[in-house]
Amino acid sequence: MLTTDFNYDLPQELIAQTPADPRDSSRLLILDRHTGKIEHRVFHDILDYLHPGDVLVANESRVIPARLHASKVPTGGKVELLLLARRSNTVWESLVKGRKVDVGQHIAIHTADPAIHIEGEVTAITPSGGRLVDFGVPIDDYLDNIGIMPLPPYIHTTLENSERYQTVYSRVKGSVAAPTAGLHFTPALCEAAQAKGVEWVSVILHIGLDTFRPVSEDRVEDHQIHSEYCQLNEESATRINTAKKEGRRIIAVGTTSVRVLESAAQGHSGLVESWDGATELFIYPGFKFQIVDALITNFHLPKSSLLMLVSALAGQENIQKAYHDAVEQRYRFFSFGDAMFIH
Repeated sequence: MLTTDFNYDLPQELIAQTPADPRDSSRLLILDRHTGKIEHRVFHDILDYLHPGDVLVANESRVIPARLHASKVPTGGKVELLLLARRSNTVWESLVKGRKVDVGQHIAIHTADPAIHIEGEVTAITPSGGRLVDFGVPIDDYLDNIGIMPLPPYIHTTLENSERYQTVYSRVKGSVAAPTAGLHFTPALCEAAQAKGVEWVSVILHIGLDTFRPVSEDRVEDHQIHSEYCQLNEESATRINTAKKEGRRIIAVGTTSVRVLESAAQGHSGLVESWDGATELFIYPGFKFQIVDALITNFHLPKSSLLMLVSALAGQENIQKAYHDAVEQRYRFFSFGDAMFIH
């Protein structure tokens, strides 16, 4: 399967630079994955497509201020770090911008508070070209004071309120990018769905490197997806399994929720088990879904693993048609863009 099969042309002006206000005023493309039928609505109309007994599964991971400015010790050369994933109490896998940042290099983190002095050491280079950096302290404790919100590289407008890059139900810190399908929900919309008899189940997946990069290999099957931490607790697993046994729909809010659910279901005959650890599950056409029946998602980057995932669920032809229609209808794309409901 060729990576170029997942390419499409997108006018730059359709890449959303600011979030919708209010959140649930974004547009919503409805795609029937069985018939290919497409409808155009507004996101708060999602209630019309949710039924009593449906289970919405949402990722409650919260974005951390993971971008750090630093300088090399002792030369003072400028360095920028993007924290990707915690590897131990003091070690983080990071993307590092700077000249010749090799193993053994010491890096001083810039802070506005002279009482805070943090110096990291590069201890290894990862297979993907990142760096393992040992800060000597749990740097998570300082990020609110020293870090910057890591908006995607295609967003060039300053975000006035950083909470707009968090879901309203975010709780557990750990992601370097938002689970963007959830950005469309308001507290009132969440309450209205539950009042209609829709269950709400929370999972965790801390989003890492693959959100920022397209698949570079020529063949999809040759791509190695980046490992990400996820968690599905016993209570959530029980509620999902009860719904599956009763024939009720499991609706993932975002591709990250899909990966948690399908990771926890591998080899378990259509049911999930609790999960607490890394997943490297790469979903592309040909994948057999065991848990997810429907998906709320955004419009994804060309040649991305996320575009491959939605194509696996809805069919490549259906997704190609939906994206073509979305461009024609001037939908807004990517993190702050509009939404799609695949059912």
